[in-house]
Amino acid sequence: MAHDRMTVLAAMMDQGVIPVFYHPDVEVCKNVIQACADGGAKCIEFTNRGDFASQVFLDVARHFAQVDKSVIMGVGSVVDAPTAGIYIANGAKFVVGPLLNPDVAKVCNRRKIPYSPGCGTMSEIGFAEELGCEIVKIFPGGLVGGPEFVKSVMAPCPWTRIMPTGGVDASEESLRKWFGAGVVCVGIGSNLVTKTLLDAKDYKGIETKVRDTIALIRSIRGK
Repeated sequence: MAHDRMTVLAAMMDQGVIPVFYHPDVEVCKNVIQACADGGAKCIEFTNRGDFASQVFLDVARHFAQVDKSVIMGVGSVVDAPTAGIYIANGAKFVVGPLLNPDVAKVCNRRKIPYSPGCGTMSEIGFAEELGCEIVKIFPGGLVGGPEFVKSVMAPCPWTRIMPTGGVDASEESLRKWFGAGVVCVGIGSNLVTKTLLDAKDYKGIETKVRDTIALIRSIRGK
């Protein structure tokens, strides 16, 4: 299954929530990511954390390239161009960062890979869009102004596509506020793939939570 730039962006916006996850154990990653995909979240953000994270990503990406080509693996916590290049070479189909780096944007654009940089001001969002970023991440979402910040951005710039991460949870109250403000999708980490579910290796529970969250977002959107 081909995952070009437009296909990936459409998938991110359609599913509405991007699970954000990292674990140093390859087998745990395989199980969690498969659970997310089975729950309807085919796009998963693997965060670049810890030593040899890129090797873990490579092993997991190779696995899904063989067993489930519908899975779209992206990488998060990318702050520099060399790191972006490593993950793209290892199969990343989208790149997310906590900050905006023009060099990362250039690498991603050269390879037609979506880049969602972390922004905290109107000027950063505008600069990211000038660099070709279709979906801009606001981070940390809850601390830069939350849903009210999104509303303030969307008023003069209704074309902006925003994905908050940080300060978002899987509750109806939280999701209604963010989507009501105009976001196109949200990134959720430990509030979705919870420590309790992970410690118990309750992969079916993860699948159910992801499925329920996507259903809730569709309901909020009126789909």
